[in-house]
Amino acid sequence: MGSGVKQVKEPLNLILSHLIRKRIVVTGCTDEEKPVKTDELGESRFAFICAIGGNNHNPTHQRNKIREKKGEIEMKDLKKDSLPEPSQTHPEESTYIKGRGAQVNTKNRFLKHEKVKEHVESIDDWTEPSVATQYIEQEAKSIVNKVDSPDVGMLYSMNPYAGCEHGCIYCYARNAHEYWGYSAGLDFERKIIVKVNAPQLLRKFLMHPKWEGLPISISGNTDCYQPAEQKYRITRSLLEVCAEFNQSVGLISKNGGMMRDIDILKKMADKKLVSVLVTITSLNEELRRVMEPRTTTAKQRLQLIKGLSEAGVPVGVMMGPMIPGLNEHEMQRIMQAARENGATYTAYTFVRLNGSVKLLFHDWLYKNFPDRGDKVWHMIEQSHDGKVNDTRWGVRMRGEGGIADMINQQYKKYGKLYGFNEEELELDTSIFRRPGQQGSLF
Repeated sequence: MGSGVKQVKEPLNLILSHLIRKRIVVTGCTDEEKPVKTDELGESRFAFICAIGGNNHNPTHQRNKIREKKGEIEMKDLKKDSLPEPSQTHPEESTYIKGRGAQVNTKNRFLKHEKVKEHVESIDDWTEPSVATQYIEQEAKSIVNKVDSPDVGMLYSMNPYAGCEHGCIYCYARNAHEYWGYSAGLDFERKIIVKVNAPQLLRKFLMHPKWEGLPISISGNTDCYQPAEQKYRITRSLLEVCAEFNQSVGLISKNGGMMRDIDILKKMADKKLVSVLVTITSLNEELRRVMEPRTTTAKQRLQLIKGLSEAGVPVGVMMGPMIPGLNEHEMQRIMQAARENGATYTAYTFVRLNGSVKLLFHDWLYKNFPDRGDKVWHMIEQSHDGKVNDTRWGVRMRGEGGIADMINQQYKKYGKLYGFNEEELELDTSIFRRPGQQGSLF
């Protein structure tokens, strides 16, 4: 009997030690849903209770019970010392969710209490099936937003969707999902808000007598050609309204689905009403697959650039973000490939990990690149004054220091070498007309 107890005790001690080091809470030992509130003291105690479970003391069973469960892990706050230690992240102790960027649901900072589904005491019920993307149709109150940031080259933007199934792990827009009551993690990729009345709202906005037809960016936040567009076609409807009013627009996307709208884009381009930025973050397919799991390949994006260019649509390449130690060395190759396929202008951003993105990226980085996780993380810190995020305008999008300066110098050098941004791109705002409105003779 004594030896049996010893065999159980050792794995449990290892389990408990691992949970405390990683600072994670596995929520639940019952099948009920109830508000959960934790603190640092209760964290380790709750983890221990869940680790010992009921009367089943099979070591293998216990290890399965404390695995990082999809959407049921809370990582503590945004303090540096609360991040999980890289050395403690082992593939065999976690279940990696393929096809998703985020692997956990971080805490929503706007919610005091959150409801979570707790674990039923049965090994057969432990494995959670893959959760399909949920589309939440919503009647929005407005669609066009004024952009106040001087770092962004746009005055107005509109987003037909909130959340994004592409699952890009570095996406700064993840935090915006918390305003809707969701998590910036898996919820951002699984719960997509669809603004079904967006075309009607846009029409109402453009009919306002004080609107002067200034350019509007479609998707300043999440991708307007994400998979939901194939079903809802809201972006296309917005373009149709813009074409009717001769309203100039700028598009940014990394999805080849934009070619479905090549007919309307060509007509608008003939009137100088549209420009497009295609985002290419890496030409390395293995890196793309884990960093942007539900996006089109780099090859398909180059084909998109070529198709738009041949149709006469002004198209450029956005390299964002550049991440030191992961993709910054690809800048020249991306610019060269984009130029060969017809891109005429370019832009880039330097990675910054704001809000909950810090936790999500850290978790993702050490799970996918444990061999260079420390190097990448510290280089990001070096480029943001010892932090991984910078809120200062004029600096946050480019970074600072030796690494950021080197990337900036490469950008300027190869931009000049390949002939990017030689002509200033200007959209025509003078032909904006409301339906039924007669044009001026002078």
